[in-house]
Amino acid sequence: MSVAAADVAVIGAGAAGLATAIFAARADCRRRILLLDGAKRLGAKILISGGGRCNVTNDVVMAGDFWGGSRHVVRRVLAAFPAPKTVEFFGELGVLLHVEPGGKLFPDTNRARTVLDALVAEVERLGVSVLTEHRVTGVRRNGDGFDVETTRGAVRARSVVLATGGRSVPKTGSDGSGYRLAESLGHTLVAQTPALAPLLLDGDFHVGLAGVSQEVELTVAGERAKPVRLRGAMLWTHFGVSGPVALNASRHWHAGRLLGRSVSVVANFLPGDDLAAADQRLIDLAAARPRVQLASAIASLVPARVAEAILAQLNIDARQAAGQLSRDHRRTLARALAEWPLPVRDSRGFDYAEVTAGGVPLDEINPATMESRRCPGLFLVGEILDVDGRIGGFNFQWAWSSAAVAAHGLSATILR
Repeated sequence: MSVAAADVAVIGAGAAGLATAIFAARADCRRRILLLDGAKRLGAKILISGGGRCNVTNDVVMAGDFWGGSRHVVRRVLAAFPAPKTVEFFGELGVLLHVEPGGKLFPDTNRARTVLDALVAEVERLGVSVLTEHRVTGVRRNGDGFDVETTRGAVRARSVVLATGGRSVPKTGSDGSGYRLAESLGHTLVAQTPALAPLLLDGDFHVGLAGVSQEVELTVAGERAKPVRLRGAMLWTHFGVSGPVALNASRHWHAGRLLGRSVSVVANFLPGDDLAAADQRLIDLAAARPRVQLASAIASLVPARVAEAILAQLNIDARQAAGQLSRDHRRTLARALAEWPLPVRDSRGFDYAEVTAGGVPLDEINPATMESRRCPGLFLVGEILDVDGRIGGFNFQWAWSSAAVAAHGLSATILR
């Protein structure tokens, strides 16, 4: 059946789509705003985010927290709707937030459902029409507007917003279909890879360490590329490594491989120490605790299971006294602690990635409005763009900020 015409058709009812509809309706309640989504129920990705608690934003968000396109553009979009505005916005919706380690902001209820319900309730209060199970199969420019084809009919809209997400966690509806729509309307694409995805390791060193978490510094280095250094908690798993720092490293590993380069990932188990400092640590440790078993002594620097695994891998007697460690073994051990290679073979892919790297280039949108430079009247927000943030609420903040800017841009189109 046919769908009624609209002033604005927002394609995708995830975080960015819901927010765009809300901000646009608040800006002009006279506009007919239609929210289209292929799923039967809205917000699947919101509900699983942050371990089911939804890390809404971070208390400090800067352009340097993001990768992908121009940081100047990212900075400009974030400045238009910064994190304090997000806190204020959710406060208006009755969702109070609290800060946790790392600056992460979660709802006081610790339930992602609270965030989703508040957004949906505001959409309904503002009179936005929501059509679920309307998968968009095509968008065509037609005169001064657009014809939007769905699996359940067509809609005529003056403006269209692509808020279709990326390719991460496709079971939630993020299957990459929005990229095809963007291409059909004249956009190019930066190749997409998983980002914020756990890493798979070759070998079996990691297997016996599953469940152990430790603070590390990871260096991701590719041929003819500047090394990327990241610090944070790493979790050993039965398949490899996870935890914030491994998730952040995944996009850089994929980026290098995408260019056909060999990429190495090296873990420093003594963050902040170089090889010389690690060696001096062992010298000082032997002097301070000469009679303590080596395994126990090293366990004062790294988790005990990691200490035992490293010594076993190096064939160094873990039961010898720390003061008996030979110079050669000490130097070998220092290098292992400061420069332990992680044999990454892949990540767990889009099925487990929290976000997508790549997408529509930022230089193809106007950062003051999020309007396409290739197709007037088309707006792009959220994950479909070539922007991906580190873990900690930054990708949600990009959704809220880009949505707010797009709503401002949509208001300007009414005047044209």
